[in-house]
Amino acid sequence: MDFLTALGGIGSAFGLSTSAGLNAYIPLLIVSLAARFPTHQPLLQLNAPYDVMGSWWAIGLLVVLLLIEMFVDKIPAVDTINDLIQTFIRPAAGAVLFAANADVITDVSPLLALGCGLLVAGGVHVAKGVARPAVTASTAGTGNWLVSLMEDIAAFFISILAIVLPIILTILILSAIIYFVLFFWRRGQKRGRPAY
Repeated sequence: MDFLTALGGIGSAFGLSTSAGLNAYIPLLIVSLAARFPTHQPLLQLNAPYDVMGSWWAIGLLVVLLLIEMFVDKIPAVDTINDLIQTFIRPAAGAVLFAANADVITDVSPLLALGCGLLVAGGVHVAKGVARPAVTASTAGTGNWLVSLMEDIAAFFISILAIVLPIILTILILSAIIYFVLFFWRRGQKRGRPAY
């Protein structure tokens, strides 16, 4: 496996896990559809046991779960209950998506891949869970549906990029991490300076 293929596989795995932290069912459904279509040569070749994600019953189940998730996550108070339930589902989805990535699973221990996906999706879910009460408090719950919609849109595009352009997604993720590290480092430096 050459360096660019490995980098693309890692970017794809991290992108799909990140997306799962926002909405578990969007990246799962996109991966399932990519493993099914086009029928003559699907976009993704999933190894067993993950290849079951490309079955029609898995796709149908994911469509139903996604519709439920998208509906309940837009209703104030119900979205909080949904986030509590999703505390278990989103990290698990991230773990499965990371491990199911065919380019990575062949070179990385399945347990390490599952652990990485669990941590990435879990971290995104925790960040989302911390931010959502602030949105609820500042908008009296009226802004939750918009934030939820933006999360769904972000999950969709991150998932698509993770499959179609994983190297570009890797560069974008690394750039965002570097930006935030520098931003908070500079902010900390400014706070540490004495006022004259």
